[in-house]
Amino acid sequence: MADGGAGPGRTPPARPLDPIDRAILRLLQTDGRASIRSVADRVHVSRANAYARINRLIDDGVIRGFSARVNHERAGQGASAYITLKIVQNSWRTVREQLQALPGATHIALVSGDFDVLLLVHTQDNQSLRDLVLTRIQSIPEVLSTRTLLVFEETDLAPGPDLPTELT
Repeated sequence: MADGGAGPGRTPPARPLDPIDRAILRLLQTDGRASIRSVADRVHVSRANAYARINRLIDDGVIRGFSARVNHERAGQGASAYITLKIVQNSWRTVREQLQALPGATHIALVSGDFDVLLLVHTQDNQSLRDLVLTRIQSIPEVLSTRTLLVFEETDLAPGPDLPTELT
């Protein structure tokens, strides 16, 4: 489209978020199961306004979905690691598809610097992690090298129930 607007399959241009939108996002990050009534009450808008704002945030792609935050160790995934990968130039899309299919892969980022890809994985134990890196990842033809950084402890920085979500 000549006007740069959103067409079929295109994401609309980003809109600035106001303080109410940001408060709604903080609330939903804390509790993705919060009711519309609860969200409306906490950000001091009508239910219809809260509903419309949440739908707009979804339609605009600001909210990509709702999910549970998992304690991976309690879920039987006691080994976590960041894995850096150097890949063949221009192979990002192919590599990304293969990494997405890996068991335990939870975050994939194309980055700049000394390596090309940063991958976060959670596995049952170190043996599973070893197999994932040495057997699965290093067998991807476009992967030139890997480096594994074990995670000893994690702190989730997403808003929790004890963090304020009021308008600022």
